[in-house]
Amino acid sequence: MTSWLRTYGSVPLCLLLFCLVVAVCAQRSSASVCWSPSITSCKECLTRGPQCAWCFKEDFLDGAVASQRCDLPVKLLRRGCEPEFMEQSEVKVEVNATTSSTQVSPQDISVTLRPGSQASVVVAVKQLKRYPVDLYYLVDVSASMQENLDHLKTVGVALSLRMTEHSSDLQLGFGSFVDKPVSPYINVHPSKISNPCSDYEIRCRPAHGFHHVLGMTGNISEFTRVIKRQRISGNMDTPEGGLDALLQAAVCQRDLGWRPEAKRLLLLMTDQPSHLALDSRVAGIVTPNDGLCHLENNVYTGSTRQDHPSVGQLSDKLLENHMYLIFAVEKQQYKWYEALVHLLPGSYLGRLGLFQAPNLIELVVDAYKKLLSEVSVSVSVEDKAVSRYWVSVSPLCPNGSMAKDQSCSWVQPDQTVYFNITIGMHSCPDNGEDEDVKVVVRPAWDSLWEILRERRLLLPVRRGVDMWRSWCVCVSTCQSYWKCVDCHLSHGLTQKEAGHCNSTCESLVGYRDDVLGQAGEKWIQCMYISNDRCRYRFQTSSQSGQTQLHISTRAECASNSRLVGTFLCVCALTVLCGMVVVAVSRLLLQKRNLTPGGAAEVTVYHCTGKDLSYIPTSNEKTVSYRRESPPDRPVEMHIQDSKMPLGDPWQY
Repeated sequence: MTSWLRTYGSVPLCLLLFCLVVAVCAQRSSASVCWSPSITSCKECLTRGPQCAWCFKEDFLDGAVASQRCDLPVKLLRRGCEPEFMEQSEVKVEVNATTSSTQVSPQDISVTLRPGSQASVVVAVKQLKRYPVDLYYLVDVSASMQENLDHLKTVGVALSLRMTEHSSDLQLGFGSFVDKPVSPYINVHPSKISNPCSDYEIRCRPAHGFHHVLGMTGNISEFTRVIKRQRISGNMDTPEGGLDALLQAAVCQRDLGWRPEAKRLLLLMTDQPSHLALDSRVAGIVTPNDGLCHLENNVYTGSTRQDHPSVGQLSDKLLENHMYLIFAVEKQQYKWYEALVHLLPGSYLGRLGLFQAPNLIELVVDAYKKLLSEVSVSVSVEDKAVSRYWVSVSPLCPNGSMAKDQSCSWVQPDQTVYFNITIGMHSCPDNGEDEDVKVVVRPAWDSLWEILRERRLLLPVRRGVDMWRSWCVCVSTCQSYWKCVDCHLSHGLTQKEAGHCNSTCESLVGYRDDVLGQAGEKWIQCMYISNDRCRYRFQTSSQSGQTQLHISTRAECASNSRLVGTFLCVCALTVLCGMVVVAVSRLLLQKRNLTPGGAAEVTVYHCTGKDLSYIPTSNEKTVSYRRESPPDRPVEMHIQDSKMPLGDPWQY
C-alpha cells in the first residue's frame, strides 16, 4: 500500500502543483494587462487599454510606487480606492435627436473616446426617389461634329421633362473643346488661327483646349440659347483633346458651378478618339499635367504649356471630385472608348448611331438609374487627427439588395441601408490635452469612389490595337504622388512640418537618407524633379492595404561649378583633338615627300654673321640611287648649283 502511494501518490500532488501554477500565472497575466513597473502617470496608464484605470487619491497605498496606481478598477477598489478617485477610459455615445434629415439619420452624434478605446454607431441612409442632378455637356466642336451639334440643340427641354420623373432639381452646363492650339495639331498660319475653315469659305471659331461656356443653371431656355450660338472649329489630326478637357471640367468645381449635394454627371460627346499622355511631345510640350484647374476668363490656359493627362491621373480626379462620367460616341469609335471605360471607374459608355435627342436622353437616364442603385457612405476625419483615429464601415443591406465591400447595390427607392460605423482612437495629441475632432459621414452615391480611392491605374505606354489589355494588379503610379512629394519638399522635409501635407497625401510618408537601399519587389522606385531642377528619389509600397511613401532627403542637383568644369573639359578635349589632327597631317605630308627609293636628304644651313665668308659659291652633291636590278650596278648622279642669295628656296 505504501509502495503504491509512493509510486502513484505523486500524480495528484503534481496535478495540484500544476493547477496552482496555472492559477498564479493566470492571476499575474490578468494583473499585467494594466500594471507595469514603467508606468508613472495617468496618461501612460490609460493608454494600456480601455479597461485600465488610474487612482489619483493622495493617500492611496502610502509609500507605494506610482505604478501601483494603475490597475483594473475592481482591483483598485479592493485596495481602498473609491470610484470617485478613479480616472478611467470613458466611452460615451450621445445622439442628438433634435436634428433630422430625409436621407441620413441621426444627423448629430457625440462620441467620447480614450486612447485604445472604440465606439460603434449605426447610421441609416434612405434611398430617395429624387436627387438633385448636375449634368455638364462637354462637346467636341471640331468640323466633323457639325450635324451632331445641331441635334444637341433640341435636347435641353426634352431631357428636362424626362428627368422630372427621377430628379427633383436638374441643372445643366455646357463646355466645348477641340485640341491643343499648337502645331502640328492645328494650322498655325495667321489666317488659319483665327478661322480654321477659311479654305471652305466658312466662318469657324479658333481651336481651343477647353472653353467653359455655361455654368450650372436650371434655366433650360438659357441652355438652349447657348447651344444655338455654338459654332464649329477645326484641327489637323484625327484625335481630339477630350481627356484634357475632362480633367479641367472635373477639377474646376467653382468655375463650373458643381453643387456639393448634387449627383454629378459629366457627359462627353465626340466622334473621334482622344489624345493620351506623352502625345504632346510632338508639339514640344514636355511638362506633365499637374491635375490643377487653369481656367482664366473661362478658357483653359494650360493647354499649350502642359501635356495631356494620363488615364490614371484622370481616374484619380474623377474619384476625388465624385464625378460620374458618360461617353456618348459614334459606333466607329465604340471599341476605343469601350477599352477606355474599363480603366476609368464609375464611367458609362453609350453607343449612338447619331447624336439624336431621343438617344441622348435615354443614355443619360440609363446612366442615372445605374448610379442610383448604389448606396454607400464615406467617412472622413479632420486632417489634424487623421493619424490618431481609425474607422471601419459595415453595411446591412435591405432585402433584394446585395452587399458589396462597404456598399449595397441594386437598392430600390425608399429602401433604407444601415451602416455600422466603428471609430477607434490610437493616441492623444502630442500636447496630451483633450481635443474636439470632427468626423463627417455622408452618402457616397457610387461605392466605387471609396473602394477605389486608394488604387491607381498603370497604363501601358505602347500604342496599338492591344494597348488596352486588362492587367490595374493595382499598382501605384509615380506621377500620382508628385503633388504629395512637392508638398513635403516645400515644408523642408521635416517631421515637424509634415502635418501640413495631410490633405495632400493619403499615404504614410517617411523620410530616408537614401531610398535605393530598400529596393525590392514590394517597392516601386520613382523620381520627382522640383522647380529648381533638382531630382528627388522616392519609393512607394501598398503592402497590407496601407500605402507607404519614402522620400529621399538627398537632392541630386546640377551645380554651377559642375557646369563650369564640364565646359573646361570640353574645351581642353577640343584643343587636344586639334593638335592631334595637325600632327597627323604633318606626318602624312612628310611621308608623301619621301623619294621613290625611300631616301630623302635635307641640308639645313644655320648661318651667322661670322660664318658668311665660309659659304661656298657653289654646291655639289652626289646622290646614289640603287635599283633592284641589276643590284651590282648603282647609278650615280652629280648635281652642281651656283650660289644663291641667302633665304631663297633651293630647287633642283
